[in-house]
Amino acid sequence: DLLAELDDEQRVAAQALLGPVCIIAGAGSGKTRTISHRIAHGIETGVYAANRVLALTYTNRAASELRSRMQNLGVPQVQVRTFHSAALSQLQFFWPQLTETLAPKLITNKLPVIKDALEELKLRVSDEDNRAIAAEIEWLKYGLVSPGEYAAIDRPAIAGMSKEKFLDVASRFEALKQQRRLADWEDVLLLTTGLLRNEPRMLAHLQQQYRHFTVDEYQDISPLQQRLINAWLGSRQELCVVGDPAQTIYTFAGATPVFLNS
Repeated sequence: DLLAELDDEQRVAAQALLGPVCIIAGAGSGKTRTISHRIAHGIETGVYAANRVLALTYTNRAASELRSRMQNLGVPQVQVRTFHSAALSQLQFFWPQLTETLAPKLITNKLPVIKDALEELKLRVSDEDNRAIAAEIEWLKYGLVSPGEYAAIDRPAIAGMSKEKFLDVASRFEALKQQRRLADWEDVLLLTTGLLRNEPRMLAHLQQQYRHFTVDEYQDISPLQQRLINAWLGSRQELCVVGDPAQTIYTFAGATPVFLNS
């Protein structure tokens, strides 16, 4: 009995197989156990097909743990990925088919390209300020904040720059990436979402492939990641999320508990 190991509250959550489902659970409450058993229970009862489930986490470590649990429960076919690895896999698979070109090359470190952007603008900053610029660019993109919106937001000055100067640097950074056919991790999410919205073939394929979604640590979702989830789901509601609004830790990268609270 897959549910025998669970306590009463965990069992109730694991038996709620059709979405939308929201599980409020903090650290130490057995949430990973709950969602892994929920997925396995859904497969055992025939509600889910194992190869039609996508479970999403935030870190490779968390994904590895959940993947191990799924294997121990006898359902290794379940796809367990981070948001970024899922989007990257989809982008690299579909981009050549839809554009007849290779997908942009992934860069995992923005700093060299930001340094080039600063040099073109005849600006010199410290390595620490360079990292601060990279973090602010990430905050903008994960939060889907436009330059116009950014100008009206009360944010600390970055590297001693005015907002206008920072936006110049950010704009030049984006232009250099386009010229060099590079993409950072936020671009991977943006490009995948864009393809899903504009390419019916890709959308139909992925919506056929994945029918049920589970998202762990949902309090750390960003507007950009939520937009990607919405694209994956379409009009369906087969989404299970788990998290604790008091445990949000990725606000520096645009995360907000508002999606969990709503």
